[in-house]
Amino acid sequence: MTGDKAKRDKVAATSGDVLETQVAKLKSLFPECVAEGKIDFDKLRATLGGATESGPGRFTFSWAGKDDAVGLLQTPSRGTLVPCPDESVNFDATSNAFIEGDNLEVLKLLLKPYFGKVKLIYIDPPYNTGNDFVYPDNFTDPLKNYLIQTGQIDDDGNLATSKIDRTGRVHSGWLSMMYPRLFLARQLLDEDGVICISLDDNEIHHLRMLMNEVFGEENFIATVLWQKVYSPKNSAKHFSEDHDYIVIYARNGETWRPTLLPRSEEANARYDNCDNDERGDWKPGDMTARNYYADGQYEVTSPSGKKFKPSIGTYWRVKESKFHDLDADKRVWWGEKGENMPALKRFLTEVKQGMIPQTMWFYEDVGHTQEAKKELLEFVKYEDTDNVLDTVKPTRLVKRILQLCTTPTGGDLVLDFFAGSASTAHAVYAQNREDGGNRRCISVQLPDALPAPESVLKRYTDVGKQRLSNVIAKFKNESGDLTRELPEDLGFKVFKLAKPSIEQWVPDGDRNPDTYASKLQLFDDPLVAGWKPENVLWEVALREGYGLNTRFTTNTLPNGNTLHEVTDPDKDPPQTFTLCLDDEVRADLSKHHPLAAGTLFICRDKALDDSAAANLALQCRLKTI
Repeated sequence: MTGDKAKRDKVAATSGDVLETQVAKLKSLFPECVAEGKIDFDKLRATLGGATESGPGRFTFSWAGKDDAVGLLQTPSRGTLVPCPDESVNFDATSNAFIEGDNLEVLKLLLKPYFGKVKLIYIDPPYNTGNDFVYPDNFTDPLKNYLIQTGQIDDDGNLATSKIDRTGRVHSGWLSMMYPRLFLARQLLDEDGVICISLDDNEIHHLRMLMNEVFGEENFIATVLWQKVYSPKNSAKHFSEDHDYIVIYARNGETWRPTLLPRSEEANARYDNCDNDERGDWKPGDMTARNYYADGQYEVTSPSGKKFKPSIGTYWRVKESKFHDLDADKRVWWGEKGENMPALKRFLTEVKQGMIPQTMWFYEDVGHTQEAKKELLEFVKYEDTDNVLDTVKPTRLVKRILQLCTTPTGGDLVLDFFAGSASTAHAVYAQNREDGGNRRCISVQLPDALPAPESVLKRYTDVGKQRLSNVIAKFKNESGDLTRELPEDLGFKVFKLAKPSIEQWVPDGDRNPDTYASKLQLFDDPLVAGWKPENVLWEVALREGYGLNTRFTTNTLPNGNTLHEVTDPDKDPPQTFTLCLDDEVRADLSKHHPLAAGTLFICRDKALDDSAAANLALQCRLKTI
């Protein structure tokens, strides 16, 4: 290889390397413990001293197949996402995306462009009940496994998308499925981000242990109980299960805070002004507590002359001097006759302008399963309504999560990588319409077959796309809020996980020089036969860390070269690179398209000889395919 040839950096052929990213983080903290990309664990232990723990007495969480799950996580994706404008709504303008594919592969592809950018992740994963587990990961070639699953390639008919992986009955299989996905989810979360996971009793105990390992138990926020049914099931063998769980972890539990819920009329009605206090409505609050307080044992006298002390085991919340100050300010309520146990007047004007969320969510407030099914049937036309999906979540439930974990006008990104019937995206549209918000949503769903396929609806992704299309159509026919400051984004762009257009060289161990040379010639141009420019554009953009909101403009120069300007408006500041897919980059390119030092120009390797490459490398930052 000549010196000029060496100047050509290559566009990555796979998604980012998770292991490499983790080592880089460690190196930034402990540079003395990393040499040539390898970690010196002895030096790391010496550096950390007593903070490290080892030996048989330490607490660990493990399961059969955990090492394989870690290996799968560290395997970069060789896939890509291809755009499907014909299946989308408002493809060119929308910031919402609906992705068909194995969510593990998709998360790896999204890692580079969306690292640390997601505000909320809400997922409703398989509950591992024995008939809902359809994520049989292949630890050696996950992309091939997915392509077999979806019928994109053939492997002698070994697997079909409707096949149920019976290892889903085993807890270890479920944990191995969830671990790499949750690990990647944490990398995608913003520092002020949060993840909410719906689940039932089958795996809730294992999920908590897994989340403690991946997110850290200090980042656990709460476990919410959602009352999912409005009547008991008389067919239950033991108890009628009335609730599911929503487990909540923050990226940083120390700093994350939920958005307060709007105060309800019922909550405000608890305040009145029976003594015509000029400060307005108030309600009484207990002035005693069970927490020991050294200055909290004293006697007070009411206006009627009755004396009061805290009961045994309780204490006044404030010291005596503070009590008298409150009483002088008429903030102590002694009852209408001035002879009751004193209470503190809490004024409505002084309470928070919102309500702290509680961990018990009743169906009257956030909906139930029957409501969810009825809602789905409004937008998805099932021929056989008895076979409608039975794990759908009501949009009111997801809207509650959006209210707590996102802000209306911050452009918050919401991710759901077990999208199912697209309840989350539906809720994002609805919540944005309700509060004038501009939240964005990325939905990811495996296109596995429905339990009862119909003439039109064959796969779960068919359900999601039809639902969102009909929701958008309904909203467009309604007036909406004409005073909203931000434009309403009613659309979604569809992408599908597929084989890459840029082939990756994979050595096969053949040491025959002639055979090896013949194979090398095939990689003079790694673009696959029949490649499409739009697919290559998206593939290169993803590899370079550009997101799904990327925009493309195409311009044909007087010299005949066609250039594509690729811009990601979501980057701060927006970033752009130029891509040329022509067979030859003409020598006079710079006369028609000025290049600046530091700007990125990408072209096919075959389009340049060494002299042209050296010349371009002096004018800009050059990469080749």
